[in-house]
Amino acid sequence: MEIDAELRRQVTVSLSAAAVFVAALVALGTTFGNGSEAGLSASGSLALVGLLAGFVLLMAGVGAYLIRTNGGE
Repeated sequence: MEIDAELRRQVTVSLSAAAVFVAALVALGTTFGNGSEAGLSASGSLALVGLLAGFVLLMAGVGAYLIRTNGGE
């Protein structure tokens, strides 16, 4: 299978969105972590839920962008 420019762009955009999510998870863990205890604080749990919802919306937006730029194929 040959990788064309369109597939390479789709993979790059998707991996970039996933990398943003992972970076946000790390930032959330360091910000809302309980120090020496495992887990998140109560406000950190709410932030995690918000982050997950934001990631779902981000990936939906990325998918819509990729469909539009691909000509609806």
